[in-house]
Amino acid sequence: MNDFLSFIIFLYTTMQKIVYTQDNLQLLNRSFLFGDSVWVSFFVRKGNLIMAEESYFFLMASMRKMRLNIPLSYTLEFFQELFQKEVLDKGVQNGIIQLMAYRKQDDKPLPKSETAFYFEIEESNDILDIKGNIELDLIKEINVNANLLSNIRVHSAENIYAEIYAKENDLDDVILLNPNKKIARSIFGNLLFLQENVIKIPKQTEGAYISPLMENFVTYVHKNKLAEIEEAEIIAFESQKAEEILRISDEKGVHSVSKIRNKTFENTRFTEMVTQWKNLSLIHI
Repeated sequence: MNDFLSFIIFLYTTMQKIVYTQDNLQLLNRSFLFGDSVWVSFFVRKGNLIMAEESYFFLMASMRKMRLNIPLSYTLEFFQELFQKEVLDKGVQNGIIQLMAYRKQDDKPLPKSETAFYFEIEESNDILDIKGNIELDLIKEINVNANLLSNIRVHSAENIYAEIYAKENDLDDVILLNPNKKIARSIFGNLLFLQENVIKIPKQTEGAYISPLMENFVTYVHKNKLAEIEEAEIIAFESQKAEEILRISDEKGVHSVSKIRNKTFENTRFTEMVTQWKNLSLIHI
């Protein structure tokens, strides 16, 4: 650790939740006022930080896209040491670290404003377990754009509207389309559609999230020839043709989709793939 690290630490031991924020946190910061921030997940499994490099490089890419100034101290080693001290050494075995990097509200011109960060983690079960079945439906009132910022986790009014819609209709999530009526993603993550021996995934150019967790799974499936991977433009009707659907969310983990409208889906093959993936030795470290 270095002189940059003057921090206030808030530890909520109930429910094993840890919240960590930099010193001089402003209530009226630009994230609170304008959504001027990015969210990236880091993953803790069996007391170890896994996929750290992938998550770190996604954080750096997200900050660049939002034109956030990146302090020289924000190295991979810095975050590894920070999470070791403030998460792993405090006994957290499994969970998803939600880190938000945001632009401070200061007197400098916007391009020169300083950056700060905040993170929280709540202990959970194994993050690579399929956490259960979820029910989705298509939302038609809104769509999501496909542009430079569509692939990273930033403030999204569409997500807020869609989440309220899902709750009001007893759904766990919804399928979001882009302006061309192609499937982009769900509120919380990406959707993978399995039909015969092909897994179709919406292209990032269609509005899908960049996801280190999903990329790790897809790479494993491809390398081990468990299925063919196809990044595609997927129309809404194709979701009904799938035999199985998986949602992978950097925020919420892995879930099987059991139902869309009146169509139900199996989860046997995706369950087998996820089980093999999580038992891969490289995933443990």
